[in-house]
Amino acid sequence: MALYAGHIRRTALQNSILAVGSAFASLRDPYRHDMVAVCGETTGTHALRYMRKKMLEDKVGREILENRPRISTSTIDFEYLRKLPGDTLGNQYVKMMDKYDITPDSRMPVRFVDDADLAYVMQRYREVHDFNHLLLGQPTNMLGEVNVKWFEALQTGLPMCYLAALAGPLRLPSKRRRKFVANLPKIAKTAIDADFFMNIYYEQRFDSKIDDVRKEIKIYL
Repeated sequence: MALYAGHIRRTALQNSILAVGSAFASLRDPYRHDMVAVCGETTGTHALRYMRKKMLEDKVGREILENRPRISTSTIDFEYLRKLPGDTLGNQYVKMMDKYDITPDSRMPVRFVDDADLAYVMQRYREVHDFNHLLLGQPTNMLGEVNVKWFEALQTGLPMCYLAALAGPLRLPSKRRRKFVANLPKIAKTAIDADFFMNIYYEQRFDSKIDDVRKEIKIYL
């Protein structure tokens, strides 16, 4: 019996094959989001337990785990966000999504995490990823993705994030690679100093000024 909707059971051997195969596929093509998702799920159990522990230790994190909110076009009123003042988290979020033609509905559903609670943690991680781009002021190109992945890797310990963070710079043109190297200490310090991003109830902060949210969680651009 499946542990949750969409869950796929595997043997240890099958899981190993999926983990290795998806890792190689992700390295060859970082835009294979399906392979990135499989790699994250088949290699991330230890990190997901750590993430869940961090959430349980925090009042807001516990609330998120209890309520299990989802971020999608059916759960968030994007037209409402467009009507919020321009300096709010919600308005800045929808502007970013429109600018880069992104929809939260594109996030892959979790299938290979063998624990329903940890599966939700992984799903939540995927659905709040765009907020990290927004709060860190990073675009959705390869350079911006690498910077965000370093931030997420240091905060979560997810092997998939480290894989992307280490391999991504190799695909950058030399000029952007130098820019990445110069900016890495700042990204690392931000990841270490900032509050755990999984403990932010973004949906409840849409009408807050984005700079106030950054200040509260110790992200200084």
